[in-house]
Amino acid sequence: MASETDALDTSIGKPLVAADQNGQNAVEDFVDPWNVPTSSMKGVDYDKLIKKFGCSAIDDSLIERFKRVAKVEEVHPLLRRGVFFSHRDLHVILDCVEKGQKFYLYTGRGPSSDAMHLGHLIPFLFTKWLQEVFDVPLIIQITDDEKYYWKHLNLKEVKEMAVKNIKDIIAICFHPDKTFIFRNFEYMGIRFLLTKRCRLFRRHSLKFSKAKQRTLFNSLRN
Repeated sequence: MASETDALDTSIGKPLVAADQNGQNAVEDFVDPWNVPTSSMKGVDYDKLIKKFGCSAIDDSLIERFKRVAKVEEVHPLLRRGVFFSHRDLHVILDCVEKGQKFYLYTGRGPSSDAMHLGHLIPFLFTKWLQEVFDVPLIIQITDDEKYYWKHLNLKEVKEMAVKNIKDIIAICFHPDKTFIFRNFEYMGIRFLLTKRCRLFRRHSLKFSKAKQRTLFNSLRN
């Protein structure tokens, strides 16, 4: 039988529902950036999770198209083995490549520790491969302001962590002439970020309902 656990609200609709050994609805599953509990022996139902996040599955046909468009014999192991199993608009990027249209890669890191562990490095390793395959620019945003606000760190601590994390990222060996790394506090200015943050949120074009779906924020984390 499924074990009893407390169901939590993800604020992106009804939580995932697992079934017990008799096929009956059991304890509700949920996934957010901090927890991935499940009451099923098989784990989280990722097909339902993909639908819930508004994503699409990375299936065999998409992988074959990727290889054909990118002109590679095989995709990255993290993609081939299903570590990255869903996407938004990957087909749009492939369309751009086929049409000869330019695009760039964008990712980031919120510095909350002195060193990055393997879990932190996985998306950067995959991004490095994408940069090599498509030979495109890459922008890496270091959200030190976010950690200053949410982790209750002082500016000195945040800066030291950011610099150390940037060194870890540089060690991955992205293309030096096609990679731009910046810290929010340094690039946008401390005074601007501290005084204009609320105004920036109000001016953002992403609707709150969409933001909740994509980030799993709820009314207590907005």
